Amino acid sequence: MIRGWRALDRRDWDVWIRCWAPDAVLEFGPWGEIHGREAVRDRVAAAESPYPGMQHHILNMAFEVTGDRATGVGYMWFVAVTEPGRTSAPYSMGGPYDWEFVRGPEGWLLSRQRLGVLWTQGEDTVRAFA
Repeated sequence: MIRGWRALDRRDWDVWIRCWAPDAVLEFGPWGEIHGREAVRDRVAAAESPYPGMQHHILNMAFEVTGDRATGVGYMWFVAVTEPGRTSAPYSMGGPYDWEFVRGPEGWLLSRQRLGVLWTQGEDTVRAFA
């Protein structure tokens, strides 16, 4: 999880998407459900690429493992610079994560992620998450 989310900050979409199962589902309120690894990658890359700088934080994670399946919860805190040079007024949002994982030959992979937004701060002039 940490490796994948740090890759988001570097815009290393290849490293990030390798954390996902081929048939993964991303659920995000404004976007609905996105099915399949490549569709998830394309949607997230398109949304986050315009930000000059980003930080993805995953907080208060907890996991339960049952055989080759697992579930997890945590909190998201996303902070982004919306315009070059406008570092003193970032946009941020936070909310709950709900994860499902499968274990296979490649190790643990995300099979489903639900993400909700409980709060925002600042102005998102990029409007990537609308």
